[in-house]
Amino acid sequence: MMTTSLEESGITLLGLGPGGVEYLTGEAKEWLLGCSEIYARTASHPALQDHFEKLTVHGFDDLYEYGASLQGIHEQIVSVILELGKKPGGVTYAVPGHPLFGDVTCKAIIQSCRESGMPVRVIQGISYLGLICSGLELDICQNLTILDSLVLKDFRFPPFSPALPVLIAQLGNRESVQKIQKILLAVYPEDHPVTLVHIAENNSPDIEKLTLAEAGRSERIGMLSGLYLPAISPDASFESLQDVIAHLRAPDGCPWDREQTHQSLRSSLLEETYEALTALDAADPEAMQEEFGDLVMQVVMHAQIASELGEFSMVDIVQGINRKLMRRHPHVFGDVDVKDTENVLKNWEKLKEKERGDNGKKLRKGMLDGVPKDYPALAQAQEYQKRARRVGFDWSDIQGVLDKVREELVEFQEAAAGQEKAGELGDLLFSLVNLARWCDVDAESVLRETNQKFKRRFRHVEERAKETGQNLSEMTLEEMDAFWDEAKGLE
Repeated sequence: MMTTSLEESGITLLGLGPGGVEYLTGEAKEWLLGCSEIYARTASHPALQDHFEKLTVHGFDDLYEYGASLQGIHEQIVSVILELGKKPGGVTYAVPGHPLFGDVTCKAIIQSCRESGMPVRVIQGISYLGLICSGLELDICQNLTILDSLVLKDFRFPPFSPALPVLIAQLGNRESVQKIQKILLAVYPEDHPVTLVHIAENNSPDIEKLTLAEAGRSERIGMLSGLYLPAISPDASFESLQDVIAHLRAPDGCPWDREQTHQSLRSSLLEETYEALTALDAADPEAMQEEFGDLVMQVVMHAQIASELGEFSMVDIVQGINRKLMRRHPHVFGDVDVKDTENVLKNWEKLKEKERGDNGKKLRKGMLDGVPKDYPALAQAQEYQKRARRVGFDWSDIQGVLDKVREELVEFQEAAAGQEKAGELGDLLFSLVNLARWCDVDAESVLRETNQKFKRRFRHVEERAKETGQNLSEMTLEEMDAFWDEAKGLE
C-alpha cells in the first residue's frame, strides 16, 4: 500500500470524482483507505458516505451554508488547508471531481505552495463535468463554454458569447445562483430556458428544466450542481456580426462591400450617426435599436478594412477602449477619491494631458484640439466651452452668461452690414450655445427639435392652404399665421 502522508509536511489534493465510490480512481481509493483523517470541501460527497469506516472526514459544508460569499468561503478554506499543511505528516484535502478542473481552492493552494516551497501532490479524479454533460447529452467539444460560478462574481455583464451554449459549474448555493441570475439577465430574457443539473446520491444526474427567472428558487442547488444555458441564437453575438462583415468583404462576398474604403464610408458613417440621433430625438426604442445596429455595423466594417490592411483589428479597438476607460476612471477602478462630476472631469483632463505626454505628443497641443473639425458648429461650440470649464475658464453663475448674451445682441444691432454683422452674429450664437450649456441643454439637440417642430407646423400650413384651395405664394403673412396658430393649438 502507498504511503498516505508526505514525509514531513505538505498538502495532498485528492479528487473524489463525480459520484459514488465506483467513480474513484484506484490511486484515490487506495489513498483514502490508508488515511485516518481528511478535510473535504464537502463531507456529503457520495464517495465518502459509509465506505471508509476508519476515516474521519472534516467538511467545510457549514461555510457554504452560512458563509457571506463564495470568495470569502474559498479564502477561508485555503487558509485552513495551508495552515494544516505545516503539521507533521501534512494534510489531505479532498474535492469533488478533479482537483485541477474548475476548483479555485486547489488552484490557490498550489500557487501558494509553489511560492512558499511547501510540498504539494495531486491525486487525480474523474471530473464531474463529464457526468453533467452526459446527463445533458452534450458534446463537451461542440462549442460549449464552461466556467466556474466564482468566475462570474466580479462581472456585471456575462463574459461569454450568447451565441454559444454555456455550462456554469459548481454553483454552491441558492444565493450564488441568484447573483448569477442578475448578471445573466443583462443579456438573456427572463423566460430563457435553462437546465439545472445536480449529481444525486445514486450518481445519476438529477435534471430540472426551468426558466432563467426560476433557477434561483431551486431547493436542490449544491456544490455538485451546474446551470446550463442554451444559446440565444447563432447570430446573437458581436463575433457573428464580425463574421458576416468579413464574409461580405471576402472574394465570394458582395462586390459593393469589397470596394469600400475608409474614405468611401465617411459619408455613410455620418449619415448613420444622424439617423441614430433622429431616433434618439424621437424617443423611439424600436428605431434606436435599428439605427444603433447600423452605426455598429459601420464600426465593424472599418475594423474589417483595417484588419485586411494590417492597420489594426477589432481586438485592438476593444482592448484600447477598455484600457482607456479603466485608466481614466481611477475613482472607480483605482483608489482616487473624487467629490462630484466636476472633479471627475478635471481629473479626466489631467489624465489626458499625461497620456499626451506619455505618447510623445507635444504638450503644447491645446485642450480643444481633440474636438473633431467636422463636428456640427453648435456641437463644436458647446464642446469647446465644456472643455474650457474643466480648468475653470467659465462664468461663476448664469447671470454672467445672460449679460454676455445681451452684450452680444447689442453689438450685433450696432454692427455695420456685411462681414462685421456676420462676425457679431457668430459671437451671439456662441453666447447662446453657452447659455444652453448652463441650462444643461444640448444646443444641437434642441435646435434639431425646433427644426422638426417648424417642419411639422409648416406642413400643417401647406395642408390647410390646399384644403381651402389657396396657393401659399399668393397668401398673405397674416393668412399663413392663422394656419400656423392652428398648428400650435393642435400640439
